[in-house]
Amino acid sequence: MTNMTIAIPNTIYVLMRKYSEIKWSEVARKAIERRIIELERSRDPLRTYALKHALERGWSEADELFKF
Repeated sequence: MTNMTIAIPNTIYVLMRKYSEIKWSEVARKAIERRIIELERSRDPLRTYALKHALERGWSEADELFKF
């Protein structure tokens, strides 16, 4: 696994510290992963529609997307 540093505005950082129980690196990793999946599948309109539909409902890619 490779590490990455990101810049967070101070106003957001202050709010993040209020919720120290949340693993913010995991939140960022999942957001990046979702965006990569969207980009990789953007060439197939049906897959793009299905993925967008699944992500809007909070479905996990592997489990619920195939049911859709």
